[in-house]
Amino acid sequence: MLDKCLTDLDAEIDALTQMKESAEQNLQAKNLPLDVAIECLTLRESRRDIDVVKDPVEEELHKEVEVTEATKKALQQKISQAFEKLCLLQEVRQQLNSDHRGKMETLDIDRGCFSLNLKSPNISLKINPTRVPNGSTTLQQWDDCSQFNKNQAEAEMKGAIELREAIALTIAKTNNELEAQRVATEFAFRKRLWEMEKVYSELKWQEKNTLEEIAELQEDIRHLEEDLRRKLQNLKLCHTRLETRTYRPNVELCRDQAQYGLTEEVHQLEATTAALKQKLAQARDALDALYQHLTRLQADIACKANSMLLDTKCMDTRRKLTMPAEKFVPEVDTFTRTTNRTLSPLKTGQLELT
Repeated sequence: MLDKCLTDLDAEIDALTQMKESAEQNLQAKNLPLDVAIECLTLRESRRDIDVVKDPVEEELHKEVEVTEATKKALQQKISQAFEKLCLLQEVRQQLNSDHRGKMETLDIDRGCFSLNLKSPNISLKINPTRVPNGSTTLQQWDDCSQFNKNQAEAEMKGAIELREAIALTIAKTNNELEAQRVATEFAFRKRLWEMEKVYSELKWQEKNTLEEIAELQEDIRHLEEDLRRKLQNLKLCHTRLETRTYRPNVELCRDQAQYGLTEEVHQLEATTAALKQKLAQARDALDALYQHLTRLQADIACKANSMLLDTKCMDTRRKLTMPAEKFVPEVDTFTRTTNRTLSPLKTGQLELT
C-alpha cells in the first residue's frame, strides 16, 4: 500500500515540477510581447504635429501591455502555488517515506525473529522481556497512522492534479488572450497604415495640383509683367511725344487733333497700366497663398511619411512575435532620430523596473 502510494507521489511530484517549469517558460516568453509593445509605443513617441494623437493603434498597444502584464501576474501566481504545493508534497513524501522505512525495518526484525529456533546460537534469557516499551502503540493506532499518512498523501496528490490542470488551463488561456490581442493590435496597425497611405496619396495629389497651379500662375504673372512693360513703353512714348510738342513755337502750340489723340491714348494707357498692376498684385498674392498652401502640404506630407515609417517599423518589430528569434532580420532601418521629449508614465515605469 505504501509502496504504491510512494510511487504515485513521486510521479505526481515529477509531473507538477514539469508543469511548473512549463509555466516558468511561458512566463519568461511573455517578456518578448511586453518588450515589443513598449518598443512600439516608444517608436510612436516620435510622431510629429497633428499625428500625435491617441489613435486605435495606441489604445490597442496599451491594451497589449495590460493583457501581457495580467497574464504574467496570473502565471506567476500559479508558479507560486505550484512551489507551495511541491513543498507540501515533499513534506508528505518525507512522512510517508519515514513510515515506509519504519515498516521495512520492522519487517526485517520480525523476519529475523521468525527465523530463530531452539538451535539458534544467539538465543538467551533477557531481563523483563515482557515489559511494554515507552512509545508503544496499539494495533489500531499503528493502522490509523499509516492510513493517515496515506490519506494525506492522496489528498495532496489530488490537490496537485487539480493545480496541474489549473496551470495548464492558465497557460492556454493566457496564450489565447495574448494571441487575440496581437491580432487586434496588428489589425489596428494595418488599418491605420491604410488610412495614412490614403491621406498621403491625397496630399501628394494636392501637392502635384498645387505645383501645377503655381507653374500656371507664374506663367500668367510673366505674361502680365510683359504686358505691363509693353504698356509702360507705349506710355513713355506718348509722354515723350506730348512733352516734345510743348516746344512748338508761337501759334503752332495749338491743341490740334494729334494733341487730343495723344492725350486720349495716355488716359487709356494709364487705365490699362493700373488694371495690369492690380491684376499683377492679385496674381502675386495668389502665388504667395499657393506657396503657403504648398508649404503646409509638404509639412503634412513629411509628417505622414514619418508616421507611416514609424508604424512600418513597428509592424516589422512585431514580426518577432511570430517567428523564431534566430530567424528575425529587420526589414526596416531600426535607427530612429527622436527629439527630446518626456516619456509617458507607462514607459517611465518600465524603464525604472529594468
